[in-house]
Amino acid sequence: MLPAARRLSCSATIEGDLVVDVPQDAVINAQVVRKDADTRVIERHPAVHLCYVEVEEPDMHKPLGDLDRLKTALQKDWGFGRIEADAHLLSQVQAILRQGNWTVTAALYQDADDDIARLVALWPGLKNEAYGLACDIGSTTIAMHLVSLLSGRVVTSAGASNPQIRFGEDLMSRVSYVMMNPDGREAMTRAVRQEISKLVQKVADDGGIERSDILDAVFVANPIMHHLFLGIDPTELGGAPFALAVSGAVRLRADDLKLKLNPGARTYLLPCIAGHVGADAAAVTLSEGPHRQDEMMLIVDVGTNAEIVLGNRARVVAASSPTGPAFEGAEISSGQRAAPGAIERVRIDRETLAPRFRVIGSELWSDEPGFPGSLGQAGVTGICGSGIIEVIAEMYLAGIISEDGVVDGALAVRNPRIVAEGRTFSYVLSEAEPRITITQNDVRAIQLAKAALYAGTKLLMEKQGVKTVDTIRFAGAFGSFIDPQYAMVLGLIPDCHLDRVSAVGNAAGTGARMALLNRNHRREIEETVRRIEKIETALEPRFQEHFVHAMALPNKVDPFPKLAEQVQLPPRAMAGAPADETGAARPRRRSREERAARRRRD
Repeated sequence: MLPAARRLSCSATIEGDLVVDVPQDAVINAQVVRKDADTRVIERHPAVHLCYVEVEEPDMHKPLGDLDRLKTALQKDWGFGRIEADAHLLSQVQAILRQGNWTVTAALYQDADDDIARLVALWPGLKNEAYGLACDIGSTTIAMHLVSLLSGRVVTSAGASNPQIRFGEDLMSRVSYVMMNPDGREAMTRAVRQEISKLVQKVADDGGIERSDILDAVFVANPIMHHLFLGIDPTELGGAPFALAVSGAVRLRADDLKLKLNPGARTYLLPCIAGHVGADAAAVTLSEGPHRQDEMMLIVDVGTNAEIVLGNRARVVAASSPTGPAFEGAEISSGQRAAPGAIERVRIDRETLAPRFRVIGSELWSDEPGFPGSLGQAGVTGICGSGIIEVIAEMYLAGIISEDGVVDGALAVRNPRIVAEGRTFSYVLSEAEPRITITQNDVRAIQLAKAALYAGTKLLMEKQGVKTVDTIRFAGAFGSFIDPQYAMVLGLIPDCHLDRVSAVGNAAGTGARMALLNRNHRREIEETVRRIEKIETALEPRFQEHFVHAMALPNKVDPFPKLAEQVQLPPRAMAGAPADETGAARPRRRSREERAARRRRD
């Protein structure tokens, strides 16, 4: 029996435009949400303080009200200055004081630059539990951490797919949905808030606490998610000059966002940097701290719209680069999101061109005994972002594709893995059903995506006046599963010592925890964001030049000497079509071997 309002797509007649929503409880191969908290120890100085006090009883000779005597006790015992009470507490103070026999625990909220401390919650007797939330709202996934404000410990974490995906696969399609549907903004705001409320309930249940024990929450997000969460129309972000409705930090009551926490709970959203470089990039910057060190650090968050930060304590610059959804599996013939059954690791034998691979959900490689049985119900279903990066880099190292990204059709004569598809050739990665091939169009889609990211990075390096970087950090859940060596072979990132390239996982979530547990970090990132210089790639005349050069693997003009120390790269100008001024392969006359191969296939 189907729940109300659900329909089976195989039995429904489509009579007009519609939105297809696959409920999470009906998904067999659900996306893998990997946004666990790291183990970093964060110095505590939260905005919320729990204060136990003994309050003087009423006295006919001292006609102060109960709330006033409570404030006096807090000022005397805890050193607060001016204290104001939330309106919802005014009717409760007397009963709570008497219930606690004049001993109470007060929760006061005072942010870094606040002159006034707010009395936001009150309990009779001793209360020694207070919690906060650190939440990263991504366009694809939402990650939430429940954190003890007293110990700094992450009590539990939870993640979920962003339900807005039913309105649009990527950010720009969601902006388009808002523009084309009068209730589009309200629908997406409602969807993301409801999902966040579900995560709040989940972490509260898993942590064995009440939602009323949660007193503070910090949120980070890219600009479009930031605006939709706040209920702001993101249309202006859909085109130049990409104006934000609000770029500074936002402080609101949880009730303002329809979040059912403690009635006095507060929320804090980190500032956005500018344009499409948002609060998530600010959180990553806070977490990794390029502004605190002398070395030149490059931070890259690979996604549909890559965010790039480059700098040191002297200067920090940032940019966003439109890489598109190829790294998330879209625009790839056998591409998919990271889910059980997706190929995530690939190796290709340099002599036989035979592949071996690993899939999500199995610890075995495809050439190991027991591999088919380890796949379970999912089987091999496609290839996800990390696998796409590796297979194309391996194809280049094995000589299957040239530095210009052209599949060498001459190999088809002697190797069945190279097959003709129309006027181009493809590489067969898996022959089982469904057959998984890497087509010429797949290679080109990745070239376009990686060239956009590298060109943005190159612009920032020019602005900084540097030819190399000292360290590279991959941020984001996807970045955790990118092999630095293959990313560099592909030309996704500039040359660097491989041991100085690392993934920092959900650094945005770490930055959110830092802002939650230490109010001074809020001041730090607000001041830092004001100093970060945003570079608009669309307005930079050299972006196209860098983009064309970056279409080659790893790059047409930039050397990679540090990578060459670790990896045997093919010689420059391998057999293949030369690139024209756009970076695309020019038509070329097929070799005799290629023509023979095509006749055999036909």
